[in-house]
Amino acid sequence: MPIEILETDITTLAVDAIVNAANETLLGGGGVDGAIHRAAGPGLLEECRALPQVRPGVRCPTGEARITGGHRLPARQVIHTVGPVWRGGGSDEATLLASCYRASLLLADGSGSASIAFPAISCGVYGYPPELAVEVAVREVRGWLDARDAEARVVFACLGREMAALYRASVRG
Repeated sequence: MPIEILETDITTLAVDAIVNAANETLLGGGGVDGAIHRAAGPGLLEECRALPQVRPGVRCPTGEARITGGHRLPARQVIHTVGPVWRGGGSDEATLLASCYRASLLLADGSGSASIAFPAISCGVYGYPPELAVEVAVREVRGWLDARDAEARVVFACLGREMAALYRASVRG
């Protein structure tokens, strides 16, 4: 099955690319972002620092994605994307979140990645309601898989049973 739901730490996955739910600086932070930076080692921070800023302090605006090497991770590459902060649903959050998935998948295609793992983008400190975020994630991934000529593997890496159950229900539905 091209979509897998695993209860696991995304930093342990041996896939072509893992997606980092990053902040606009791309210099590390909390949650999955901090875990990826710690596991990848200092080379990831150095590579992120070298990425151009589009405006002061911003290397990756919300809804966009950037790609780096995986450094000490089992994954060959890290695709950094910045999800929206949940503001109640009236600030184009769904569009921005969908853009995160599309931009990440586009970079995966461009880098020759046949396997990619996603965390639950924006569902941590950014406060996006998981049940709504999962719908967006599964819809965008399915659309990408349906449009591909080649086989691909997508993993949703979940920390906890509740999040994994949301993904499983959405994939079945």
